Formats: sequence, structure tokens, C-alpha cells
Amino acid sequence: MKPDLQRRLGVAAGMVLAMSLPAAAAECGKMSHDGNGYVVCEVPAEQESALKLWQDGADGKPLRNFGNVRKTLGEGESLSFAMNAGMFHPDYRPVGLLIVDGEELSPITTAAGGGNFGMLPNGVFCTGGARPFQVIESRAFAEARPECRLATQSGPMLVIDGDLHPRFLVDSDSRYVRNGVGISPDGQKAWFAISDRPVTFHEFGRLFRDGLGVRDALYFDGSISRLYAPGVNRADFGRSLGPIIGLVESAG
Repeated sequence: MKPDLQRRLGVAAGMVLAMSLPAAAAECGKMSHDGNGYVVCEVPAEQESALKLWQDGADGKPLRNFGNVRKTLGEGESLSFAMNAGMFHPDYRPVGLLIVDGEELSPITTAAGGGNFGMLPNGVFCTGGARPFQVIESRAFAEARPECRLATQSGPMLVIDGDLHPRFLVDSDSRYVRNGVGISPDGQKAWFAISDRPVTFHEFGRLFRDGLGVRDALYFDGSISRLYAPGVNRADFGRSLGPIIGLVESAG
């Protein structure tokens, strides 16, 4: 595994890296933090253009799973990793903002509401704008309207300018398999993470803040969280998904 990734993932004491991938592929590795296991996939700035966000297939219907995503790939392309990338309605349409290749497919929503999405502050993961990767609080995003090649809105924010979301409880008994994304302070790297077993929001937020050293991180979902990462022998299946994000590798 690349030394820089080892340094970043080595911030937390007791962390263990257990997987190496070829240099051309996204770096996905197993790690532990505060007694919980995770898979973390790193995407550096130079691979931002290979990051893709999927919602619908050519027939206009939601893709819903990793198998259908793989069917959309061109000759010589392969899926390095993928995971669900935000919450969705019963018809699999995104709850909030979704931008794919610069086209807004679903508008941003800034109202508070029930459920995890409405636990303000929530946020937007944006790529290909002023910095390769950004996580921006939703109301700030709606006001500034920054340029994004890809963007997905979800909630709650896990880490906000270095602090955990104020509603996270250390002694919470709400545990789910959870996944989300965090960015390096300079916006040059994004880390996509999923827990191996049910964890609390507080534990998951600490993974990003303390384990990865990020100042901004966004929750994607829990209970339905899925990962496709052949480098760590993961091809999760289960309930259908809404938006899906992943890295596409090209042969040669």
C-alpha cells in the first residue's frame, strides 16, 4: 500500500491495515479504530475524473445494484469499488441534490425533517469543483452554488469543521452498518468508508475525525449500506439502492 495512505490511516493508535492493491487501482484497505472494523477506500485528486455517480440506466430506470452498474461500463473498463451514495425515496429517486457529470438530476433541499437526512446540519459531497473533493453543509451549498462535476446530498454531517455532529451521543444504543465519505483538509483526497458491523454515529464520526484526520465528513446511510470492492473480496448484496458512487478503472 502507498506510504502516504499508510501514514494517513496510521493516525489512530492500534489501527491495522490488511490489504494492498496495485498502484493503478483505488486503495481499499481494512482497518480498525476504537475496536471496530472498517473498509476504507482512498481516491486521490488525480483519480477524481474516474469517480462516477450513477442513478438511472439507459432505459431511465434506477440501476439499484452493483451488477447493473457494471453492465453500464465500456469495453476495457472495470469497477474498482462502489457503494451506496445517499438516501432515496421508495421509488429509488434521491432525497436531495444529485448532480451527475454537471447535470442536476434532483434539487437540493435545506429543510429540517425526520430521519437521518433531516438531522441538520446535513451536507453535500462535491467533486471536480474549486477543489477535487469537498463536503459542504447544505445551506451553505445552496447559498454559494459551487461548481460540481458530481454531487450527492445526504445527512447528517458526521464531522463539521473538525467537530462531531452535535446530536451524536457517546452512549447511543442506535447501531447500524454505516457508510460515508470524508475528505482531507486540503481537498486532495477522499476516503469512502463502511463499517464491518453495526456502529453508532459517534463511533463512525470518530473514525473520520480521529482515525483519518478529516475535518469534514458526510454520512451516506445505514442498515442498507453496501460495498463492492473486489480487492478486499467484497460484493455485498441485499435491498436495492438509490444513488451509487464508485471508481472506474480503464485497462492500459
